[in-house]
Amino acid sequence: MMKRQTAGAVLSVAFAAALGAASAGAQQNFDDVAVQTLQVRDDIYMLVGAGGNITVQTGGDGVLMVDTQYAPLSDRILAAIGELSDEPIRYIVNTHHHGDHTGGNANLRLAGATVAGGNMLGAITDSGVGAQIVAHENVLFRLSSATGDQAVSSDGWPTTTFFGDKKQLFFNGEGIEVIHLPAAHTDGDSIVFFRRSDVISAGDVFNTTIYPVIDMQAGGTVQGIIGALDKIVDLIVPVYGQDGGTLVIPGHGRLSNLGDVLNFREMVIVIRDRVQHMIDEGMSLEQVKAAQPSRDYDPRYGASGGFWTTEDFIEAVYRSLSEQE
Repeated sequence: MMKRQTAGAVLSVAFAAALGAASAGAQQNFDDVAVQTLQVRDDIYMLVGAGGNITVQTGGDGVLMVDTQYAPLSDRILAAIGELSDEPIRYIVNTHHHGDHTGGNANLRLAGATVAGGNMLGAITDSGVGAQIVAHENVLFRLSSATGDQAVSSDGWPTTTFFGDKKQLFFNGEGIEVIHLPAAHTDGDSIVFFRRSDVISAGDVFNTTIYPVIDMQAGGTVQGIIGALDKIVDLIVPVYGQDGGTLVIPGHGRLSNLGDVLNFREMVIVIRDRVQHMIDEGMSLEQVKAAQPSRDYDPRYGASGGFWTTEDFIEAVYRSLSEQE
């Protein structure tokens, strides 16, 4: 099987225009979206299209993928995976519930086949059972409780959930840890650590393109974002200084290493501390926004338009810190 790899090692993608359930993707035009593939390690790949980055692990046991982007891209995603492996999709891990990461769950799950008992016990029949979707139980709660335009088909809900600190899998000869990060981007965030490959799929607790989205309605907090970044830093072992070693696939943006995560974490901590000081001084939200506590980081991460602006981020930090007092 020919394995396709893009020429550039740096890939970036803008955030999708919505964070809600899978149906939000139907409002966008995906006609010109191409799914690009970057080989990260021997059997680990990063797929970039629209929405969150996808991580794919291949091997003799089958395919494991992290997140699924939007439903209209499922055929293109399956075609990209088909260039990497002839094996079926066995596992889908969701890093959280937002539609730009889970919109393709139903399509990709039903295109796969479940592993019986964790082992390859005979041939998989066309039973329609599909791949297993693994996530923290809060992802199931969020997806299953969505209503109206944001309602999600039960085919796209997690089939295997966990409620503790982590869930462990052994697949394609590799130990895989799905680690829950409480009250970070949402209340259901997980990172996925491929231990042998030394790759972390970070979901939306880390990105390289925009200020972190703190979904307070879904249990997100700025302190939880910092805690999640601390956990990622603890797992990373660099080759020299801050370069090489453990690689990190962000929720959005380019392939990263320790230096990128440290810079992002420092930014969040500095802005958190500035806003906290302003709160301690009795400043209102509007006064804090006017003071521009993120101004030196705005050229890198700021946005004046779109679904998540600099002011949205500052307001989320302010309200998150205020609610803890």
